[in-house]
Amino acid sequence: MYTIGIDLGGTNIAAGVVNEQYQLVGKASVKTALPRPAEDVADAIKEAALLALSDAGLTLDDMENIDSVGIGTPGAVNNDGVVEFSGNLGFVNVPLRDMVEERIGKKTCIANDANAAALGEALAGCGNGVKDFIAVTLGTGVGGGIIVGGKLLTGVNGAAGEVGHMILQMGGEHCQCGSDGCFEQYASATALIRQTKDALIRDFGKKSAMWDLIDGALENVDGKTSYQAARAGDELALKVVDQFTEYLAVGVANLINIFQPEVLCIGGGISKEGDYLIKPLTEKVNTMRFAKTAKQQTRIVPATLGNDAGIIGAALLNTQN
Repeated sequence: MYTIGIDLGGTNIAAGVVNEQYQLVGKASVKTALPRPAEDVADAIKEAALLALSDAGLTLDDMENIDSVGIGTPGAVNNDGVVEFSGNLGFVNVPLRDMVEERIGKKTCIANDANAAALGEALAGCGNGVKDFIAVTLGTGVGGGIIVGGKLLTGVNGAAGEVGHMILQMGGEHCQCGSDGCFEQYASATALIRQTKDALIRDFGKKSAMWDLIDGALENVDGKTSYQAARAGDELALKVVDQFTEYLAVGVANLINIFQPEVLCIGGGISKEGDYLIKPLTEKVNTMRFAKTAKQQTRIVPATLGNDAGIIGAALLNTQN
């Protein structure tokens, strides 16, 4: 049997066919083409699913071999399959699960996209075989998902796992969620870019390899700038990276102290820094762990599935029922 996973994004709708070994055997993508009505988005989801089936060498005649469809969507999703709000999609109280189920004719499951990606890593990626697992994804914001006893923790309203909105600093940087001092305002790729720019402005006139990397233009700063220069020994970049790692470590330590998972993975583009990120992060977290003397400690590792995590995790949402 196969399952279909849908990673619904604001720009693209990615679909994949996943086999019983949790492997992608077919993929496809169509434009989300926002803004448009939810009904049109549901039609596009069906189109992407059929294209993925074709890429896997399957046809509509093979639909009896499809067990279910899973959707990972941005926004708040309740336990009735309704997207209560998604600013990225322009959805308010959209019964997306039922809309897709009607169009494809297969049992459909739906979850927040970060939760779906976490499930993908837990079952098919760096958390394979682990029952208690947390994923932290560093991107525009900080996404995440929490797996307890092999099951996604969704909470009473389906909104659990919003790790990026832990308050890291009272009265701190304002967040788009409306709060101040959220984790993602200090430890996302967006935050790292801001911190890099702030450091360059603050030390304007001083020599730094980062100026060469960005051709002297602050608008060219990205999430790699400070890490590239730090690897070359640039003093200012090293300070930026160390401060960023400190912020990340505080949030990660909070999660570990609360949940004590067997594995906590770091995803997103910054995770590609590998040991250059993970080693100092682990060292800093070790100083903040509550259970320092425990024989078994949480392992901090980089994510392994990349952009496929959301598709695979969505396809595996049927395992959560």
